[in-house]
Amino acid sequence: MNYKNKDNMRNLLVLLFLFPLLTFAQDRIPEKYWINDNTFEDVISPNGGFDDDHEEVIVIEFYADFNKNNAFKDWEKIDNIEGVSYYRIDIATSPKLKKELRIRMAPTILLYLKGDAYIKFTAKAGLDLLCPVDYSKLLKAIEVVKQEASY
Repeated sequence: MNYKNKDNMRNLLVLLFLFPLLTFAQDRIPEKYWINDNTFEDVISPNGGFDDDHEEVIVIEFYADFNKNNAFKDWEKIDNIEGVSYYRIDIATSPKLKKELRIRMAPTILLYLKGDAYIKFTAKAGLDLLCPVDYSKLLKAIEVVKQEASY
């Protein structure tokens, strides 16, 4: 084997090693966005639900690791909107919430304001379990929640 083939082999091995790391890094959600059975109420009802001036829309995605390819992709865009916060709940580690909120499919996305649930998007039953909403549809839903809450 000449040195050119060795260089190609080395480059291939480097790519094979780096590719999974790069794809994993793109899919990684920072820890601050993850909530669970114990932290859910604190997130959806800031100040115990007694703060009537708090107008933040909380977007919560119920997530399953087996279906991570169909998770909501534009979470960072949503979290960067003023007055909107995004969180994710792993259904495998939050069985109480899964049962209480009747989460049957993942991803499922709920919109909350002042502790009240307004809109629920659920993946359709089937083999694909695609995300039930895209960025533009979620933006429209956030606006509807804000309008409804103003009355």
